[in-house]
Amino acid sequence: MSEIRDLDVLIIGAGINGAGLFRDLCEQGLNCVITDKGDFGGGTSSAPSRLIHGGIKYLETAELGLVSQSTLERNLLLKNAPHLVKPLPTVIPIFSWLKGIPAALRTLIGSTTAPRSRGAVLMKIGMMMYDFYGRRHRVMPRHQIWSKARALKEIPPLTSRIVAAGQYYDATVTQPERLVWELVADGLRANTDATALNYTHIAATDGEIIHLATPEGKIALRPRVVVNAAGPWIDRVNAQLGASSHLIGGTKGSHILLDHPELIRALKGRMIYFEADDGRICLVFDYLGRALVGSTDIRADDPDKVRCEDHEVTYFMSALRSLLPGLSFDDSQIVYAYSGIRPLPASDGTAPGLISRDHSAPVAPRDADRQWPIISLVGGKWTTFRGFSEEVADMVLDLIESKRLISTQNLPIGGGRDLPAQDQRENWIARLSQATGAHPKRIDQLLSRYGSTAAQIAAAEGETPVMLEDAIDFSHAELAWITGHEQVRDLQDLVMRRTPLAVTGSLSIRDINNISIICANILKWDDRQRQDQLDRTIEHLDSRHRTGIARR
Repeated sequence: MSEIRDLDVLIIGAGINGAGLFRDLCEQGLNCVITDKGDFGGGTSSAPSRLIHGGIKYLETAELGLVSQSTLERNLLLKNAPHLVKPLPTVIPIFSWLKGIPAALRTLIGSTTAPRSRGAVLMKIGMMMYDFYGRRHRVMPRHQIWSKARALKEIPPLTSRIVAAGQYYDATVTQPERLVWELVADGLRANTDATALNYTHIAATDGEIIHLATPEGKIALRPRVVVNAAGPWIDRVNAQLGASSHLIGGTKGSHILLDHPELIRALKGRMIYFEADDGRICLVFDYLGRALVGSTDIRADDPDKVRCEDHEVTYFMSALRSLLPGLSFDDSQIVYAYSGIRPLPASDGTAPGLISRDHSAPVAPRDADRQWPIISLVGGKWTTFRGFSEEVADMVLDLIESKRLISTQNLPIGGGRDLPAQDQRENWIARLSQATGAHPKRIDQLLSRYGSTAAQIAAAEGETPVMLEDAIDFSHAELAWITGHEQVRDLQDLVMRRTPLAVTGSLSIRDINNISIICANILKWDDRQRQDQLDRTIEHLDSRHRTGIARR
């Protein structure tokens, strides 16, 4: 029998909310373990629209508190993780002047049908409110209303059916899965007694001890508090823990990425946030050189099998052709597709688009059969993870009668720590170039990708790094460093989560073969293990993500 480890908190699920909570609790000095049945950030947190946004659409459902929190958290992330979170100017095409006001009023008082055809007056009011709520820690400009002529001049392929357009600012997260890992790593750095376990699942529990099956064998934990951060798997995990629940009623969101240089040039770094012909809100923007298009909102309940289906691709293509008749679109432009289930609260009968994106943390108190309370993290959105984590951390601290030592509000994340200010960037790069021999342009590239972690990667690369043959912005030494320092266990961890290689459609067969060799050298895989990793990764990317990598 394995030795029993006593700890303060066990967090089950290492998505964005679990990772954010882990960092917060570790900063308070608590002895924590975080586990995930897959890789860190490998579930729903790997399938967002890659936006850090205040939720302008939540104004019409009167979720004003959520908008207020979201705009604040967006502004804080732009300050605390500037290497991964960037400003995103956003354009809303407007197709009428006055439509939508009666429908919006009905939604405000509880209608279960979404507003349609939001006109210029309604959008002007919404953007003024959005600016007001985003005033705390403001880092971006206020909104503008464009005339039809200006809108068509700024984005020539836009449909001439518009009457005007609005521009406001939100933000994008360039590598969401990497941000999850950086939060986990920050927690481990803050408390050396903490532990983070990927590819780990619950083997058994007797209500006192929780037995986990890890890649290295079984371990036994006796927590004071359990936090269920399993996202769409929450009800399944609660059943395993002896606390059956019906908390989750998720919806599926799918996205595609297109290799479409003409569209990228037309966007000029902006996102278009638009109504499809059926009233569904869609988006398209330049994501690391690809056009990211999303998203659907379909009821679904099996997160292990979810994928972007043909009918969703057809929907996206139809929406793009209607919005941008000056461009051509077809399925051959798709380089990647992904889908995930939003862990929304159970809300039978409500239209998917109107289910609240706010969060809650219901508690199943300890009882005669279970010696620890379970806090379930329900709902929420990527942008608000820090605020949600802070709320739950305070709940945990109350339960174990401890005090908060530090706020995370102004705490840099991962490579955002010790990041040079813009006016010091050139000097920082020059000093690192002199110390490592790395070319300043390469250091600048690494700094944009990894923040201050670039210093360690540049030192590993040295003066003449060997680059991949097709994804030429990535080096062998860079990938080897990540594999050796960031708890990579699987080839998919490296190409799908620690880096954006897969999602941008940059991988070729020869590159992924070379990456598998890099991993094998670091992780001591034999030839059979390496080939198995290679085959499984290619099959996964092709069958679940439409990459067509096997044909490249």
